[in-house]
Amino acid sequence: MYDLESRWKLNGKYIEYYGIRKLPYLLKNRIRVNAKQREIMEKLPKVELTKSEISVLGGLFGKQVVDVKDKKRVPASLEEATFCKTCAANDFMIPGLEFDDNGVCPICASVENVKSFKSLVPVKNTFETCKRSRFDVAVFYTGGKDSTYLLYYLAKVLRLRVLALTWEIPYMSDSAKKSIEGAKKSFDTVEFITRRVSDADLKVIYSELFRLSGNTCACPSLAYVLFYPELVINRVPYFVAGNEPAQILGLYYNGMAPAIAYGFAENKFLNAMINVGRVLTLRKPFKSGQFQTLATMKQLAYGDSWLKKIAGYKNELVDNIVKAISKVDNLVKPLKRAIRSSSFSGNIPAFVQVDFNEICGGTYEWRKVKDVIERECGWVAPEDTGKGLHTSCKIEKCKEHTQFVRFYNMKSKMIPFSALEISIASRSRNLTKEQAIDEIKNSLGFSLERIPECLIMEEYFKR
Repeated sequence: MYDLESRWKLNGKYIEYYGIRKLPYLLKNRIRVNAKQREIMEKLPKVELTKSEISVLGGLFGKQVVDVKDKKRVPASLEEATFCKTCAANDFMIPGLEFDDNGVCPICASVENVKSFKSLVPVKNTFETCKRSRFDVAVFYTGGKDSTYLLYYLAKVLRLRVLALTWEIPYMSDSAKKSIEGAKKSFDTVEFITRRVSDADLKVIYSELFRLSGNTCACPSLAYVLFYPELVINRVPYFVAGNEPAQILGLYYNGMAPAIAYGFAENKFLNAMINVGRVLTLRKPFKSGQFQTLATMKQLAYGDSWLKKIAGYKNELVDNIVKAISKVDNLVKPLKRAIRSSSFSGNIPAFVQVDFNEICGGTYEWRKVKDVIERECGWVAPEDTGKGLHTSCKIEKCKEHTQFVRFYNMKSKMIPFSALEISIASRSRNLTKEQAIDEIKNSLGFSLERIPECLIMEEYFKR
């Protein structure tokens, strides 16, 4: 009996791999098949293959088409999983994860290949005082660990005038709410703005997003939609992102950001070519980070550009959010107006990234960071004190669960973000392997059984 190898699936003109392949095949998850090969694969599983069929399959036979007795088995629980020798990655949490002959996962094996991948936007750790605005920088503030540490660095270490923007989601954790109140008492150079989308509009968005993704997670995309006009009106020079390093690298291993994207911000030739187009259309050339801002906002307002579609890189999560947001026109219209006015005037807040590893002196260690923000910012840890990923939302575990189940069942090509992030974080020593495994077992949503947190999400938009 012959069948497609485990985690390979026939999708149109391609067979695609749902997992992370070992080097040198990392990210090579798609193989084009011809009409005759496709015809054979459509009949699988099949008891016997003729010599002619084996000849047609060529190099696919024995690798992508195998005897069923030789098919790789996907673990049904964490207890059955094989773990990487050096990090917390395992083939239950990331089904289809391959290991090399030494038992090392491709995330660890490729560490030298990605050591320069710091950000998709320009890295900037110091900022000048802005004379044309009341603010030097703006941040999206959730009350979580990472955004609180970013706020601490900008407001207390650099003493900047910060505009802190909070989208009040229905699922904000109690600890995040307390942390926001603690931050308001701790920072004297920060102005806080909070916005809440009406329940009527949010239910429309969430219902569509649930239909598309199986969950309602729209952060931070919907926050961008809400606050970009605010940034333009206030002439804020910089919008500062504080994603921890593991989140940034996760996009690469998920096939959502090509290697070239991590060097784009520093590529003088490409940026010069873009600015030639700006000048020829009688607009001001982009300053560092402004192109990234407009590209981000335009994607949310209009969908992917033709260039990104041709390149073949797709962010399934953002694509679904864009489709859901488009259902509420009165949210998108102000964003489109702000895009047009800022693009014409050049009054575009530059999208930049603070390098958390660098400002921490080498490694962004989660436990040390928590100690700092508890002491300096009035930050309140979640009830689950072992949790290090995404500490501001009640349904984060539900998002992890739904992403995991969809990927496990090969209904989505998107590897669960938290699975990648916790693996990368343990590889990079943001936390130890033992701490990471403990968090996977006790704090994250990697279960094939439905988890209680899903009810929190569904009760909101179905009531």
